[in-house]
Amino acid sequence: MTDSRFTAAYWDERYGSTQRLWSGDPNAALVEEAAALTPGTALEAGCGEGADSLWLASQGWQVTAVDFSAQALRRAEAHTPEHLADRITWRQDDVRSWSAEPGDDAAAYDLVTAAFLHFPSVVRRRVFAALAARVAPGGHLLIIGHHPSDLGTAVPRPPEPDLFYTADDLAADLPASRWAVLTRSARARTATAPDGEPATIHDTVLHARRIR
Repeated sequence: MTDSRFTAAYWDERYGSTQRLWSGDPNAALVEEAAALTPGTALEAGCGEGADSLWLASQGWQVTAVDFSAQALRRAEAHTPEHLADRITWRQDDVRSWSAEPGDDAAAYDLVTAAFLHFPSVVRRRVFAALAARVAPGGHLLIIGHHPSDLGTAVPRPPEPDLFYTADDLAADLPASRWAVLTRSARARTATAPDGEPATIHDTVLHARRIR
């Protein structure tokens, strides 16, 4: 049986249940890692309401923003400023069906990024391999996720360790002959626990450049 959390219908319902599901601000780790890169073509997998893609477009990137939720994409497109509209292509697709051996017609991007895509590890490795395969030589791969140490905090996380990953886990799946790891970290930030108290959590950040 398919876990409902990993279906488009589940996320359509979540996005449809509130006016805004996320903060609307770009991910701080994305801003930190990508600010110094020369803008080119970018692919964001799991773009949600589009904050990261909009930030990339505002920095001069030509962005393809992908999500399997039609509701998320409608919301993202609706609040795209007119001056950025021609810099973003909103695309409905399920990255789990992508191959790690893309065909000749698959685009190669200067930056491929994904934030907080959490699948069981077998699926995650396949998805991230497919994303890595879409990075052009000399391009960059940036993956951001919830760190496993968050399971020990008061901030709600599913009690399923297999859904979480470290930067070392991600780096281990990238052939050293083809990738140079630039950032491999657990980035600390402050969140609010359900009781209103502040809590320190960590984001896994892997930033790698494709050598060839």
